[in-house]
Amino acid sequence: MLKKQARIAILGAGILGCSLALYLARRGAHVTLFDAAPQPFTAASRWNEGKIHLGHIYSADPSLRTADHVLPGGLLFRPLVEDLLATSLAPVITQEDDVYLCHRKSVVSPDAMEAYMEQVTQRVRGHPDARHYLADASQGRSQRLTAAELHALTESPDILAGFRVPERSVQTAWIADRFVAAVAAEPRIEARMNTRITAARPLAGSVDGPWQVETLGGSFGPYNHVVNALWQGRMAIDATAGLTPTGVWTNRYRQSLFLRTREPVRTPCVVIATGPFGDIKNYNGRDFYLSWYPDGLRAESTAVVPPELDSLLMPDPGPLSVSILDHLESLLPWVAQLRDRTESLSIRGGWVFASGSGQLSDPSATLHRRSEYGVVRRGGYVSIDTGKYSTAPWTAHKLAAQLI
Repeated sequence: MLKKQARIAILGAGILGCSLALYLARRGAHVTLFDAAPQPFTAASRWNEGKIHLGHIYSADPSLRTADHVLPGGLLFRPLVEDLLATSLAPVITQEDDVYLCHRKSVVSPDAMEAYMEQVTQRVRGHPDARHYLADASQGRSQRLTAAELHALTESPDILAGFRVPERSVQTAWIADRFVAAVAAEPRIEARMNTRITAARPLAGSVDGPWQVETLGGSFGPYNHVVNALWQGRMAIDATAGLTPTGVWTNRYRQSLFLRTREPVRTPCVVIATGPFGDIKNYNGRDFYLSWYPDGLRAESTAVVPPELDSLLMPDPGPLSVSILDHLESLLPWVAQLRDRTESLSIRGGWVFASGSGQLSDPSATLHRRSEYGVVRRGGYVSIDTGKYSTAPWTAHKLAAQLI
């Protein structure tokens, strides 16, 4: 346990890095927050669907290890973030439970998916923090749609079944703006943006500290701890700190469509599962997230350092938005309402890191099992595989208490 005047460097200003910076500053530490971007929350932590996972999407992991791993952080996401930001998330929580649709080419059969959904929901209901979720999940139900309910959503022969589950999402751009303001208002946080990190090394030869952070613009320190909360290039910095990358991993650059309508449109929040399909989030009747995985996957790499964004040949976003809408509308005809009433749209995304490999169309791909992420330490150096957006504040809260 360090004294409260400790100096701590955090690498990466996404939801994990910023949550940890705020927690440590509250506990009296002086925090330096590094990021190559011009401000916090510019990539995947801002531009994602905001699903606050309880485990329902991981039906290809019947062991339930992934569900068990994401559940505690998902249930406490709302109270932790509301405390950090001193505001209610109520205005940006989706208003209805998610509907999962089982695709004909899903890696899981409808009956297996139904059994899995019920098992996860029972875990949710039985958890002591179930009532703290985005909506009280202590009485949540997992229900298979009737034939009439499914027909009302889709007539596509590619959709074999549907399930309503007690899982919801948040509008991440709204949350990102408030995190940026909270970090800027905290006097114990020094934000060093536009700073590309190249290494983290112990001084005086001892991994117990102090440590320094090396960047293209020079070295900073000494620090009692360096916490690596990066997604893009995290393992390369780990290697400079003496942590050799192990196992398998995948870096993916993904983009999705963020759409606003001229007037409210009532649609469900839908996840097409399980495999390389898509989803729709309706945050408030006018702001929507839409994805179709094969279209939005722009780059995939198993390199320790994925390619720089400016070296990727990114297609024109116009055709991508059309393609996403076309694929979703082919399964869900009511998507045409969003297209017809569009006021504005944009394509956004970022790098996503996963401890796993393979294609989502392959039931044996380890990407379907996401239970290996977490914290690794080497003396005063800490590396964190964030895993999921939804579990980042919980991970940060626990780590801050361990460091100070």
